[in-house]
Amino acid sequence: MLQKQHRLIKDKDFKIIFQRGRSFFIKEFGIKFLKNNLDISRFGFVISNKIAKKANKRNLIKRRLREIIRKNLPNIATGFDVVIMARPEIKELKFSEMKEKIEEALKQIRIL
Repeated sequence: MLQKQHRLIKDKDFKIIFQRGRSFFIKEFGIKFLKNNLDISRFGFVISNKIAKKANKRNLIKRRLREIIRKNLPNIATGFDVVIMARPEIKELKFSEMKEKIEEALKQIRIL
């Protein structure tokens, strides 16, 4: 599980990131990110009902995304708020494929 200090929880934080943050999108997911002036990076995940109707499927995707971020935390640049938004194509990805795509996307936006 991702430590509490690395989680985005407040609705206000999500709104600020969606309004002011920069975007990066691929077929399977999108990333919104913004500098946060803190010594840590924080992450939030958005998986809508359009992705999967059942909560257990949505939670599976969230757990996988959190684990990928948790494993990469030592290599992730500090001082960012990041929101990862899933798209329907993410359901077809295996964990290893998801991990590769997330890591590649984070490298492209220079967070990893």
